[in-house]
Amino acid sequence: MWFKNLQLYRLGQSFDMSPEVLDERLQADAFKGCNSMDMLTYGWAPPLGRHGRQLVHAANGYVMICARKEEKIIPAGVVRQLLEDKVTEIEAAEGREIYRREKMRMKEEIIVDLLPRALSRISNQFAYIDTRNGLLIVDSATPARAETLIGQLRTTLGRFPATPVKLRQSLSGLMTRWLGGEHLPHDFVLGDECELKHPDPQGGIISCKKQDLEAGEVRNHIKNGKQVVKLALHWKERLSCVLHEDLSIKRLRFEDIIKEEENDTEADDPISRFDLDFSLMALELAAFLPGLVEALGGEALPDDSKDETAKQPVAAQRPVEAELEPA
Repeated sequence: MWFKNLQLYRLGQSFDMSPEVLDERLQADAFKGCNSMDMLTYGWAPPLGRHGRQLVHAANGYVMICARKEEKIIPAGVVRQLLEDKVTEIEAAEGREIYRREKMRMKEEIIVDLLPRALSRISNQFAYIDTRNGLLIVDSATPARAETLIGQLRTTLGRFPATPVKLRQSLSGLMTRWLGGEHLPHDFVLGDECELKHPDPQGGIISCKKQDLEAGEVRNHIKNGKQVVKLALHWKERLSCVLHEDLSIKRLRFEDIIKEEENDTEADDPISRFDLDFSLMALELAAFLPGLVEALGGEALPDDSKDETAKQPVAAQRPVEAELEPA
């Protein structure tokens, strides 16, 4: 359950909906598996998996949710081969050439024919709402997957204003200065991995792993004009991660000191263990993320005066069709 990648979103308004009400709302879009003719289904699933039925797991002001996706797997090579065989057969039998529009129709027919026999792939995506700090934190390696979850939240709740956390300054420029020798903020130290990219597309990309990032050979790339786009960091000897220029946090790893705290607490059953792990992780990130944003120069917050409706709590919004926001 420990998150490995983070996408950070700032809530546009306070989230005052109780876990019980949120669960009731999510139940309307609870996950249902694909039937024989579905290509994909998406919905809400219990964060506890088979150990729970509730679609919301709340602890100390943190609200965990889980989106589940099932998609049919139809290999493109199989479809292509079946289409080629069918086109060859018809052209030989009828003595005519099959053109693009007809090929597209035949391809759709092949996919429909294969759907009932296709295998399925199921994946879960976790996220939690930090109601105290007004953040949504999604365990996702890419913004696109995180936006899919947020889009589903907007569909389910009728309205869910959330935007990616933005910084006041260029993150790439700041990481470049750190790697170039500028002192890092308190509690942060360099890791052993980075990626540098030249602004000129022809200037090349350098990836360093398991390297001393303070070595002259690494800093020479900066002198030659390359900018840091990924940088490994350690925080307080409690966690490590690779920070990307778009503020994505990847390969998040909680150090042994956190796991020792976990082992020191009795939690014998799966539900208690999940609750403990979630609480430890959320509390640790509640300390780490504000410290990280401050170290990066602070968050660029939108002007609240531009949107008076943003001051209304989420719980006051009704799921009116006209209020739906695009994912």
